[in-house]
Amino acid sequence: MAGVGKTREIGGVTLHLAEPAAADQAWIGQDEVLKQLSACWLTVDPRDRPLSPRLIGPPGIGKTTLASAAAKLRGRPLYIAQCTADTRPEDLLVTPVLAESGRIAYHASPLVTAMLVGGVCVLDEGNRMNEKSWASLAPLLDHRRTVESIVAGITIPADPEFRVCVTMNEDESTYEVPDYILSRLQPTLELGFPDRDDEMAILQYHLPFAEPELLALTVEFLQGAHALKLDFSPRDGINIVRFALKRIAQDPAHPLGRDAAWREALAKVLGDEATDLDALARRKRRALGGQHAPFGLGDLFFDPDDPLHPDAGEDEDED
Repeated sequence: MAGVGKTREIGGVTLHLAEPAAADQAWIGQDEVLKQLSACWLTVDPRDRPLSPRLIGPPGIGKTTLASAAAKLRGRPLYIAQCTADTRPEDLLVTPVLAESGRIAYHASPLVTAMLVGGVCVLDEGNRMNEKSWASLAPLLDHRRTVESIVAGITIPADPEFRVCVTMNEDESTYEVPDYILSRLQPTLELGFPDRDDEMAILQYHLPFAEPELLALTVEFLQGAHALKLDFSPRDGINIVRFALKRIAQDPAHPLGRDAAWREALAKVLGDEATDLDALARRKRRALGGQHAPFGLGDLFFDPDDPLHPDAGEDEDED
């Protein structure tokens, strides 16, 4: 495993390795998708090679945690490369740095370090990255399993134990990943929102010190949001409870009531509109041009514009 001061020489060039990420979070629920990811990284024959899947789902659903759990099952170190619109090929591969001696030192990215030590790399939020950066990874994602660093003038092969996956959020602030890259990032594994029991277990895992009443309020809110197809995640729930707990503890002499603290935390974390899920769902449905899935029994029997629709009067009041 890479550590402080660790280096590796490739083609006469010394590369300084990155540190692995902490991989100590448990994966709770959705066991099937964990099995699917682990299967992607198996090889069934010496001539076989692992797959490089993409993990799809809304932000905060646990895509990186899933990859971390799969890396832990393999017993390999985890490296995370955060992708952004500004990510350059040299950021993904090898970066030249001017050392104190005045000479150039070459630093391997988390991705290249994982390639060299046989670790697992997560390309996080890959659909925020531009095509030029993706193009530099094309040979890594096919049978060649190499990358070419222009700045260091070397070609870097991947260790046989190297594995990679890409997480992608389902939102609009992303690039369209080129088809020749998508064809290399297969299969697609989709993560859904957890059910009630799993969501409670997730919150209890991260907030073992929280009162059951606050956790129950939060899970009830999140489950209602999931039913209405609103993208509020377990991460949002964790932040709501954390802020509520801090507000309650802020003034022991005059503590804020738990319900009041939770409602305030909900508004501050997710915005005032989150306090009325039904109204928020209706606004989202209108923003999508009426093409959203039904939200209630009335939607099954009436068109959205039908004056007999149970929610018709509410929409007029809202306007």
